[in-house]
Amino acid sequence: MTLDPVHFDGIARLARRIDHGADERDRRAFAETVWAEFLDPLAHEGRTIVEPVDEQARRLVDCEDVALRDRPFPTEHGLDAGTINPTTFKNGLVIDIAQAAMSATPSDLDLHRSRTTVMTVHSNDETMTVDETWGKFDEGYSRSRAVKIPPLPRFAEGVVHALALYLAESTHARDHADDVDDLLVLDGPLYPRGLLRWADQHPDLADFLLENPQPKTVLENYVRLVETFVDRDRPLVGFVKNPATRVTTRTLKAKRDADVSAPWADDAALFTRLLERGEYVPDVEGQRWERDRSSLTYTNWFRSRGGVDRPLSIDGDALGVERDLDPEQYEVTFFVVYDPRDDLCYRIEAPYAFTRDPETRERLTMQLLQDVAIAHGPPTIVEKADELARIGRAEKRSLRETLETQFDTSQDRTYDDHRWDEEYR
Repeated sequence: MTLDPVHFDGIARLARRIDHGADERDRRAFAETVWAEFLDPLAHEGRTIVEPVDEQARRLVDCEDVALRDRPFPTEHGLDAGTINPTTFKNGLVIDIAQAAMSATPSDLDLHRSRTTVMTVHSNDETMTVDETWGKFDEGYSRSRAVKIPPLPRFAEGVVHALALYLAESTHARDHADDVDDLLVLDGPLYPRGLLRWADQHPDLADFLLENPQPKTVLENYVRLVETFVDRDRPLVGFVKNPATRVTTRTLKAKRDADVSAPWADDAALFTRLLERGEYVPDVEGQRWERDRSSLTYTNWFRSRGGVDRPLSIDGDALGVERDLDPEQYEVTFFVVYDPRDDLCYRIEAPYAFTRDPETRERLTMQLLQDVAIAHGPPTIVEKADELARIGRAEKRSLRETLETQFDTSQDRTYDDHRWDEEYR
């Protein structure tokens, strides 16, 4: 049922009760102050949180021009993992299933066929057992494993989801590392951000992270993946479609001595403000902001050592995972690109092992800018990996029904489950 006009107007009038603080011009001016005075480096309580890898700068490139440039990396591979999402059953089991896949340009049908599938299982019944050995299927092209999660007082759904997703992704990446000829693009961050966030934000899960082997095994896979690509002299990057980090804005808000009041919800909002180009033009109600849509704008590369990036920095211990290279080589570095055509901001991450070299840094930058310009969004290789790894809605439903039969139980459903299933049938 739609809103009647009178109800719509009544709701809209509520906005008049809100004074949103500083106007848009003031916010833009403050963003410029942050750029000029706080990011080279951004430090707090004696620690460097964010600092430029090279000269701090904002740059732009015409969308058509960069799309027509020669490719710095002739071939690309992409990697993604999809899940059915955590499912709770009436017998107490909480299960998620993830499958990872790798894409390639030019296409490689054998590689596209390969999958790594992981099922994570949680139960508070300590008599529950799981055969955790790896097995093969699909004529040996793919392999699978079930993993038991120790009993947890809460957060069971989040844990089974994160461990299934990241174990499948990291295992598949390591298994197929030798297939990558030039560049690997992960669909998402460089390291398992969802897992590392436990140590940064959830005290209960921080203990689980340190006391149980599964999270450490997952993180070790990513560490070894970086080492493998460094040994092969083949770069890898993470393309983050929805950057929600708050390292910069959270640090700015913590700098009480600098009288900083950061109004942005997250770092993406800050960098969007910094990278958006345009001008105020006359309008019937005064002036309005008109965005320049012709060029991609982007920042220099930064080193990040705060928040979830801290464990893999020189200030962190990698949660106890042994690192064979110098610790600074694992550090997360990133640059931000803003696409004015869609008013969207993307974050590209890479290990410092690659971005410390100016030539490699420039090649990575131009490659990803070209990918965004051509695809009008995330790189095509990433979208291709997403299609291969995605588990569709109908397939999720069928898999859950199969699990119900296997465990002689049924899904612990809520009204919302029923409602959304009906709407998407």
